[in-house]
Amino acid sequence: MPSNRRIVIVVFPDVDLLDVTGPAEVFALANRETEGRAGYQVQLAGPSRGAVTTAAGVRLLADLAFDEVSGVLDTLLVPGAVDLRPQGPVARVDRDVVEWVRVTAPQARRVASVCVGAHLLAAAGLLDGKRATTHWSTAAQLAAEHPEVTVDADPIFVRSGKVWTGAGISACMDLALAMVAEDLGEQVALAVARQLVMYLKRQGGQSQFSVPLSRPAGSRRDIEELRTYIAEHLEADLSTVALAGRMALSERHFARVFRKETGTSPASYVEAVRVEAARRLLESTDQPLDRLAAACGFGSAETLHRALRKQIDTTPAAYRRRFRTTA
Repeated sequence: MPSNRRIVIVVFPDVDLLDVTGPAEVFALANRETEGRAGYQVQLAGPSRGAVTTAAGVRLLADLAFDEVSGVLDTLLVPGAVDLRPQGPVARVDRDVVEWVRVTAPQARRVASVCVGAHLLAAAGLLDGKRATTHWSTAAQLAAEHPEVTVDADPIFVRSGKVWTGAGISACMDLALAMVAEDLGEQVALAVARQLVMYLKRQGGQSQFSVPLSRPAGSRRDIEELRTYIAEHLEADLSTVALAGRMALSERHFARVFRKETGTSPASYVEAVRVEAARRLLESTDQPLDRLAAACGFGSAETLHRALRKQIDTTPAAYRRRFRTTA
């Protein structure tokens, strides 16, 4: 690896502030934790030198104009911007920025987008035939405008060869930490995460939302309390019959109320919560599959295997190989 890792972050009017400053802070702390040995050098490049007003109203200073960027880059980092429309946020795609990214990307060892910056990479043709993620609110737009890209709105970040794509807002920190881990090892990344008071083990395969957050909040407090009970008692009998009994409702009425409040059936919700718990344990422990399955309420490794295959189309062993974080 090079001793001088030059990182160029693209900036332009209305760019999301944290998309720029979040990764920059991660790389700066990596330099500090290694007493400069990391060699990260962060530069901001924009359409012209000087002040750039971000979406937060805070101004940044571009070190370089686009036409002044030359030579080999370690990392090209592309954040994004959105326009707020009545139907919701729409990712902004500036053709001049897209063209510069397209021409500059071959100079970089790796290219990454943050949040809706994925739309710029896609417009530059850098995501063709690749799997990619973006902020959940514009994932449908990305998929509709670029059918040649396999859009996955769930993960925090996705790596496809030399191209990385990150999910929304704070996920830029997880993306940058993963890059630090690749460059310098898990111990350095862990030290940086501690300085940032962050949880290092949010791996790329994890969902942008936990299961409770991904479901709409209901109007019935008793259903919300039941959701809490489910999350805290995964090993218990969580069948529809048992949950209906706990609510003192008939099975049919309970299932109807639960679906109205959460948008899904009790059985599907319980399975999703158990799969999420299993994913966390697969990422963070070496527990045997039968013990892990029992802890999450699956009863057997076979049941766990079927649930993971159904929910995320993989096996426990394959998931662990890909996302296991070594302490």
